[in-house]
Amino acid sequence: MSVWLRVGEFVSRITKSGFGVSDVIEAVRTIFEGDPQLRRKVAFSIAMIALSAKMAKADGVVTQDEVRAFQEIFAIPRNEARNVARLYDLAKQDTSGYEAYAEKMAGLCGSGRDNCPMLTDILDGLFHIAKADGVLHEREGTFLRRIAEIFKIDEQHYQSILARHVVLGAGADPYAVLGVERGSPFEEVRRHYRRLIAENHPDRLIARGVPEEFIAIATTRVAALNAAYELIERGLRAA
Repeated sequence: MSVWLRVGEFVSRITKSGFGVSDVIEAVRTIFEGDPQLRRKVAFSIAMIALSAKMAKADGVVTQDEVRAFQEIFAIPRNEARNVARLYDLAKQDTSGYEAYAEKMAGLCGSGRDNCPMLTDILDGLFHIAKADGVLHEREGTFLRRIAEIFKIDEQHYQSILARHVVLGAGADPYAVLGVERGSPFEEVRRHYRRLIAENHPDRLIARGVPEEFIAIATTRVAALNAAYELIERGLRAA
């Protein structure tokens, strides 16, 4: 069964019960208590929808463009798009701030959430949406950095995520994309690159709760890592 169908059922249930976005995480815990894997998938999907809506509100541009960007980036069946829009609108209208929601979302990783892979995947997805119009606006950047702080994503890791979402030819540092120090021995760079490729294989993301419908996160991440590695390798050979 598609995760979007489950999200749709969940949205219908919480809206009838009068839940706000701040109550959503606890509702996910309760409703999907007997299926941890499905719970992770639904929680991830809802986090992407709700936080992208909060990001649009923080940016001061509250339109349906972000919903369309979300639908373009991630595979949402046409018959489920209405439920995505319903949750998006609920998040926009909810009076709770995004920080409180992000804190609850971060709680899914427990106390040791530093650089938690699932939270990194959520932040990466938010970057996809933020840059959908071709520009990362200042308020979006501020929002994303604050989310990273709440998620306890350290500065070096944040900078590598940021660098991945800048076109390499436009000045992004390939060493920053891979998260290695400039001047590191090439063998060290290669070992690190291979580890990143293994960690970010689509199957690994799916195993930790990223729904198949969001696999664009993995494919674009791996493409950026490959491009950065190729630039470093080419530069070292030319030196």
